[in-house]
Amino acid sequence: MMDLRILPAALLLLFGLTTVFAQTSAPGQACEVKNGTNCEECLRNVTCLWCITTKSCVTYPVKTILPPHVLCPLNEARWGLCWMNFQTLIITLAVIGGILIIAFLVCLFCCCKCENFGSKRLEAKMDKRANKTKTKQEERRTEMKERHDDIRKKYGLSGQNPYSKFA
Repeated sequence: MMDLRILPAALLLLFGLTTVFAQTSAPGQACEVKNGTNCEECLRNVTCLWCITTKSCVTYPVKTILPPHVLCPLNEARWGLCWMNFQTLIITLAVIGGILIIAFLVCLFCCCKCENFGSKRLEAKMDKRANKTKTKQEERRTEMKERHDDIRKKYGLSGQNPYSKFA
């Protein structure tokens, strides 16, 4: 069971590493040098961003999370993969993130509900046992009292005990 949980994480790590190594950053090579080339050539360097409308290769603006519209519109910007634009990437990641959060909350709800359901069942079972034990104990107590009363009658001790404290 544990191996099945590790497998997706290992595959994801392996895929990420192969993507990073496939897009090695050439040291000292500016993205603007590749302006006359195509998207694939530009995106071999992970610091580069390809804009389809201007057909230019620019350095990715790392100070802002998303490239500004002045540099390149989101639906025309490519980074990492030539076939996926930023707009699609953002929507896809938001949907996947939302699905993961909803799945986590559903699992959390189901686990808590099932745990409470099981504990309620166990609690009912324990209450049933406690009630059964209590009724048996009361039956034994009444039987013992009857026996003691019979013994007191037999030996004439059924009256008030003269040595007991005043009530």
